[in-house]
Amino acid sequence: MTVSPSSSAQAARDSVARQLRALRQDAGLTIVELAGNCGWSHSKVSRIENSRTPPSAADIVAWCRRCGAEDRTRDLVALSRDVESMYQDWRKKARAGLRQLQDSYLQLFQSTRLFRVYSPTAIPGLLQTEGYARALLSGNAQMLGIPDDSAEAASARAERSQVIHHAGHRFVFVIEEAVLRYQLGSSDDMAAQLGHLLTAGALPAVSLGVIPMATPSRRLWPQEVFHIYDDTLVSVELLSAQVNITQPSEVALYEKAFEELRSMALYGPAARTLIVEAIEALPDAQVPGAARTAH
Repeated sequence: MTVSPSSSAQAARDSVARQLRALRQDAGLTIVELAGNCGWSHSKVSRIENSRTPPSAADIVAWCRRCGAEDRTRDLVALSRDVESMYQDWRKKARAGLRQLQDSYLQLFQSTRLFRVYSPTAIPGLLQTEGYARALLSGNAQMLGIPDDSAEAASARAERSQVIHHAGHRFVFVIEEAVLRYQLGSSDDMAAQLGHLLTAGALPAVSLGVIPMATPSRRLWPQEVFHIYDDTLVSVELLSAQVNITQPSEVALYEKAFEELRSMALYGPAARTLIVEAIEALPDAQVPGAARTAH
């Protein structure tokens, strides 16, 4: 089983809080005394020590100074910043617009050699058509209550996805069969998306696996959406945030989970059959030519 990414991020926040609490206690200060020395309310100190409020860099500087532990300042500020980059709220990430969010991944995509993506809920972004991406991103904007620039963002996502045609990259995608049945956009949009899967899945650098819904005695149940970039970063998508994991032991755990999920998937003609069946089940959809000849 994988570790909950939200729990992982909270554990990192708790570590910062515990270290700050220990500095206060080692200095022989009560919560009220430290608060008074820093010009804060005692409730602020309590919230920081109980991981309810993340400390700012200025808070940590003042805390360490009042506790006579200036030598700990740099490490604690760096650790706190790592925690905040680990857990990134979608609303904050998308505050400059969904298009800007798509563009923010360009450098990461260009530098990554091996992409491994697992999704139980939607077609992976690198394989999405503009119509499908537009429907998905528009729904996300409404859910998060942010400006809806989904049309521009979908275009940027499609442009960004051209990386699958560039030399020097490999892509391994594993999706649950249910993803093929969740309709986003119109029937024609969905048919075009599934038809694109047939084409993209045949590219030399792409491996596309589909885990059938009828898989007997699953060894690992569906997980959250996660991306593994080479062997150094795992990005996990939650409803409210993106969690970035770099701890080697946790990255290795996600790699192990990915291999387990990959081993349950169907590939080649068997996977194509599942995709074609999903296209044919769409109401009143125009079946792409690639799907008509896929059997």
